[in-house]
Amino acid sequence: MTATPSQPYSPFARRARPAHPLPARRNVSPGRRPVSRPRSYVARDVLTLVALPLLAALALPAAFAGGGTRRWFGGRAEGHRAEAQAAKDAAAAAFYELDTAQRDLRISIETITAVDDSPAARRAVSDFEALGRRIDEASQKYITAVDAHDLDRDELEASVAARARGELTAAKDELGRVKSELDRFEQGLGPLLGKAETQLARLAPAVERARQALLAASNALDSVRQSGLGADDLAARLAALGPELTKLNQGAGQHGVPETLERAERVSREAAAVRAEAARLPERAAEIDHRLVSLRTRAQALTTRSGQVEPVLSELRRRFSAACWQDLQHVPDQAEENVRQAELKLKEARAAREAQRWPDATSLLATARALLNNTDEAVSAAGDRLRRLNAVQKDPQQEIDRTRFAIRDAQRLAMAGRSTPDPRQARPLDDSVARLDRAVATLEGRHPDYWHFLTETEAVRQTVARVVAQIREERGGA
Repeated sequence: MTATPSQPYSPFARRARPAHPLPARRNVSPGRRPVSRPRSYVARDVLTLVALPLLAALALPAAFAGGGTRRWFGGRAEGHRAEAQAAKDAAAAAFYELDTAQRDLRISIETITAVDDSPAARRAVSDFEALGRRIDEASQKYITAVDAHDLDRDELEASVAARARGELTAAKDELGRVKSELDRFEQGLGPLLGKAETQLARLAPAVERARQALLAASNALDSVRQSGLGADDLAARLAALGPELTKLNQGAGQHGVPETLERAERVSREAAAVRAEAARLPERAAEIDHRLVSLRTRAQALTTRSGQVEPVLSELRRRFSAACWQDLQHVPDQAEENVRQAELKLKEARAAREAQRWPDATSLLATARALLNNTDEAVSAAGDRLRRLNAVQKDPQQEIDRTRFAIRDAQRLAMAGRSTPDPRQARPLDDSVARLDRAVATLEGRHPDYWHFLTETEAVRQTVARVVAQIREERGGA
């Protein structure tokens, strides 16, 4: 018979039968008592029943820790594992927060570079690239720390878990420092980003306004043409804006945001000008017709007045010295030539009006008007000269008193509130007194130069007026 190995004691195991058969029970007579078990077996059973609940209480918490897959009695290592896992989660959160901030800031940098090419914008791009390298270094440190430690390994030593926690915490702190630098950099971008966003916000409305302005100008030209008026010059100006519209349609991505904004505003202005001129064209045609008639009438009147200059000159020659009238000798011939030139320009303007060359007609009318204005001034000057010479010849004292009064009034103003006059003001006033005296002296003699006298007194009054203006300006500023 082979031997059966001994089994460890277990309170839950049924007692095994002996390997050999038990001896047959003896017959016990009814009068005898059964034999009792030994006391040692009874004591062992009692101790087993008492210790069983205590062992179960110690074993259950360890059995449920880690889902039942960890070793019992590994509490210290598991605590380090939990701390390392918490550090890993915190580092991951810092990593993703930094990555998100970098992505958002890259969009801001792209917005700035799309609009601004200033030195400040270029410096911002350079600083962002440097920050990107710092971010890469911090991210690599985090990734290295994560890859270096397997926190899910069953047999994780406490020292390894502690080292992992330290490295992951250091990586998280580095990510946080770089994130702070990124936040400070983003705050400094505020003015540049605001300017760029403002221009981008203006871009689409500006382009749309340019398109609408071109459409309105085209419609205005069509309306003018339907009324029978020509607008070839306006049509040419509008056609010149066609290439600009093409560039606007190509977009800011090809031509740049600032250039596109400037182009859109320029197209809007020029198209609006074309539209306004087209809308005003019927009124402009009527105005040209009116000016043609008015200037022709004025030319005829000046022709009549020019014929009266010669008698005026004759009287001037007869009564006054040559210095009083010799500068007017050319007036009759010049007036006749100016009227002739003006009438020629009026004929050309009429032809341009009939051909609906509105700019040419307007320019020719302006030239004719300038010629007639010059003629009018020259003809009027002859009559005005005779009138003034007659007045001073009759009573020169009136002109003298008028000038002396202006000088004395300026002298009183210069002395107001002062014991001595300012040399800057006293000197020109004293010179004016002497100049007036010299002009009065020229009136003596048989044929005085009254015109020289009049021009001198006029010059004195102008000098005095400048001094008065200077005094009032200085005192007003004080």
